[in-house]
Amino acid sequence: MPELPEVETVMRGLRPHLQGRRLRGAVVRQARLRWPVPPDLDAALAGRLIRSVRRRGKYLVVDLDQGALILHLGMSGSLRILTRPEPPGPHDHLDLLLDDGGRLSFRDPRRFGAVLLSPDPDRHPLLAHLGHEPLDDHFDGALLHALTRGRRVAIKQLLMDAHLVVGIGNIYANEALYRAGIDPRLAAGRLSRPRCALLAEAIRDTLTRAIAAGGSTLRDFVDSRGEPGYFQQTYQVYGRAGLPCRACGGLIRTFRQGGRSSFACPTCQRR
Repeated sequence: MPELPEVETVMRGLRPHLQGRRLRGAVVRQARLRWPVPPDLDAALAGRLIRSVRRRGKYLVVDLDQGALILHLGMSGSLRILTRPEPPGPHDHLDLLLDDGGRLSFRDPRRFGAVLLSPDPDRHPLLAHLGHEPLDDHFDGALLHALTRGRRVAIKQLLMDAHLVVGIGNIYANEALYRAGIDPRLAAGRLSRPRCALLAEAIRDTLTRAIAAGGSTLRDFVDSRGEPGYFQQTYQVYGRAGLPCRACGGLIRTFRQGGRSSFACPTCQRR
């Protein structure tokens, strides 16, 4: 599933093409996504002005002059701006029609994505209880230290809890913890204030580097131009079990946490 860097990459690619445009409506070919596409989507969007395109966690929010669209890529979804006539493929489930003749096409082979309408997106149940944005200025060591107090859960599991911090999935939690030199299994409440400051900086640095590389493409992800990301070429630990650590030469180990694979260097990531 795309994580924060992938969704941010898509958002940045779409924003120049969508912001300030008016919608002519929508063409829905398959309404059965993770949640049903609103049956009145075409009529509801006709004539609406796109005021902004933003990201909240792993969701894209297209703010309109009345209400907003909430988009989620699911496991295999992609959004592409098309400016020329092109016959839809079997997984091109929905098009948003733009006033310049172009369209935003939503493709999703596994149909775990979502296209929803909301009169107030920040109060929508999918967004209302999301946690802190790790790229916001207020996300720092002091905030992370406060979030970890009294928590026995492993620090990696805490970072992946979207009610506390949004957008950090398995890949980037592993990579950030490696950069900070912290064992993923360490109880969150045992982190000192200095180590929380180090981890907050590592999270920001990891996500920023990933966005600059266009995110990670392990299977399905492509950006708004249909291009894959390249951050996977610089992974330090994720998916590298049995390979030498790039810093110390020791072997990267893997273990299970919360049903997900974790990766760590036992030398560089001490408890």
